[in-house]
Amino acid sequence: MILFLTNNFKITKPLYLWLKQKDKVILYDKKLTLNYLNKLNPDLIISYNYKFIIKKDIIDKYSIVNLHISYLPYNRGANPNIWSFLDNTPKGVTIHFIDEGIDTGDIIAQKKVVLDKNMTLKTSYKKLHRHIQMLFKSKYKIIKHPIYLKKQQGGSIHFLKDKFILPNGYDTKIKDLIDANRKI
Repeated sequence: MILFLTNNFKITKPLYLWLKQKDKVILYDKKLTLNYLNKLNPDLIISYNYKFIIKKDIIDKYSIVNLHISYLPYNRGANPNIWSFLDNTPKGVTIHFIDEGIDTGDIIAQKKVVLDKNMTLKTSYKKLHRHIQMLFKSKYKIIKHPIYLKKQQGGSIHFLKDKFILPNGYDTKIKDLIDANRKI
């Protein structure tokens, strides 16, 4: 049984439905507790667009796989798509284990993704999510039965309090995002 942690079902739904064809999946969008996990005792825990920080007592007892839309170790934390343009770092997606840091766990798989500066943030965001879901599906067997090498990481991190300007919201073109934020 798989516990699927998400707070953005609109974007994660295709992967959730794919997993439901393979196994029993429980969708969960609340703050995770050790008590709940001990009762459920899932075979696999997947965190994908899950807004809560998972506590140490849970991490110490359960392996949790996280799907992150950045090419770690770059742009850990919040808004990785935006920061990859503002920091001019590699763009991509990463599947990794959750540890006590924020997006610092050992890497399971990752893929660079080419994003054009004439795209909007919305279209680049959707493209990254398509790629993380394709990567997950291609690596599902090794994620479900972990026979893979882990890769440690370093890198950058951003928090929700870090500010940036979106002149046209998420319809802002990447080149306009970069230009607007050079002034900050």
